[in-house]
Parts: sequence; structure tokens; C-alpha cells
Amino acid sequence: MKKRHIQSAPQSININLTPMIDMVFILLIFFIVTTSFVKETGVEINRPSAKTAERKEQGNILVAITNKGEIWMDQKRVAILAVRAGVERLRAENPEGAVIIQADSQSESGLLIQVIDQIRLAGIVNISIAASQP
Repeated sequence: MKKRHIQSAPQSININLTPMIDMVFILLIFFIVTTSFVKETGVEINRPSAKTAERKEQGNILVAITNKGEIWMDQKRVAILAVRAGVERLRAENPEGAVIIQADSQSESGLLIQVIDQIRLAGIVNISIAASQP
């Protein structure tokens, strides 16, 4: 008897990508939810340098003071009397956040004291002043 070889058609292999796509979307949602967004002040500041400057990760409320005496919060220029209301509004969004003041090295110290006073009147005692390491 002769043996017959029947050649069968090659089978196609299917890879199911649905679980992988689901996992990627779940990871994307996780990273979006857990990311803390830093609200920039909206102006570039020339920070003074300090050898003892430390990096502080938690500080979501930023207040900037320029060398021209302007105060910036949440990418808007504000008056000194509006600092308190702005800090209270931003604190309502993030109750755990501290305040970091980014004062220009050429800014007036009197204006810095007024800004600190307005922040304290808003109920925040955790205030830091930004400096760069040399």
C-alpha cells in the first residue's frame, strides 16, 4: 500500500489584543488619577541661590513675586489684597498643599512680608520661599 500525504492548508494564528488594550487603558487612567498637577505661576523668576536650599516635593500653591513688584498666582497677575482669596481658593482644591513663594532675587522684602502675611491670614502656616542651589 502506498502512503498518501495530504497537505493541509496552513492554519492562521490569531492573537487577541483586547486584554492588552484594556490593561493599557487602565494604567493610563491610574496615572492620570494619581498624578498631582503643579499650577505654575505664569512668570519666569530669577531665584536667589542658597547653599542650604532643599528640594520640597509637596507644595502645590505657588505665588511669584517679580523684580518689578508684580504678584502672580495661577498664571494671573493679582493685587496684594487678592492673594488671600486666591490662596483660599487653591487650598480648597488641595487642602494638603503648602505654599511656595517664588520671590525674585531683586524683589522688595517689604512686598514679600506682605505676601506672607496675606497667606497666613488665609490660614496656611506651611510657607516656603524658593531658592536654587548654587
